[in-house]
Amino acid sequence: MPLTPAQFPALIAAISATISQHADSITELDQAIGDGDHVFNLQRGIDALQSHCAEIAALDWPAAWQKIGMTVMAAIGGASGSLYATLFIGLHKNTKDKPADLRTFAEALPLAVEAVKQRGKADVGEKTLLDVWVPVAKTLRRSVAEGKDLNAILDAVCAEAEAGVESTRDMLATKGRASFLGERSKGHIDAGAKTAQLMIAAIARQIRSTE
Repeated sequence: MPLTPAQFPALIAAISATISQHADSITELDQAIGDGDHVFNLQRGIDALQSHCAEIAALDWPAAWQKIGMTVMAAIGGASGSLYATLFIGLHKNTKDKPADLRTFAEALPLAVEAVKQRGKADVGEKTLLDVWVPVAKTLRRSVAEGKDLNAILDAVCAEAEAGVESTRDMLATKGRASFLGERSKGHIDAGAKTAQLMIAAIARQIRSTE
């Protein structure tokens, strides 16, 4: 069964549950090198999306991505709000008037992530959520192009997300508050990368449960 916006309520519920479950550990990561408010801001955005679930579920994917992006932009504070809004608006732009299938999404995600890079003036290796999203987008596009089945695609994406999180541990932060710590930013996983990985894993689990 193809994934449609009708499944969005279940997807956002899964994301909400995993972020709540790991909220304390994420806050510890964020307090070590950041502002300590990442989880609060993210949960505020998730709550806003849950309040719009019925509306989003009734849309097609391009319109749903736009609604998600605009909701996120209004609800999430800090850098995460701007970056995730850019990601979803990018998905809207790059899926409009195209088939609503996995191949379209796999081609659109790297383009949306590229827009996030431009908005944040950042790239892989700078200890941000991009250290997860960039390799995940590349892996998704490659796996779909290679014709892998859905479970293999999800396995590859989740493994890439986990590797991306761990890669931030020894990185020197160059963006945000963490950049002021210099060498002291090393040895800590980036909180934004960790929540990206947790959300990707939650989505993958939910997709598997509907198969």
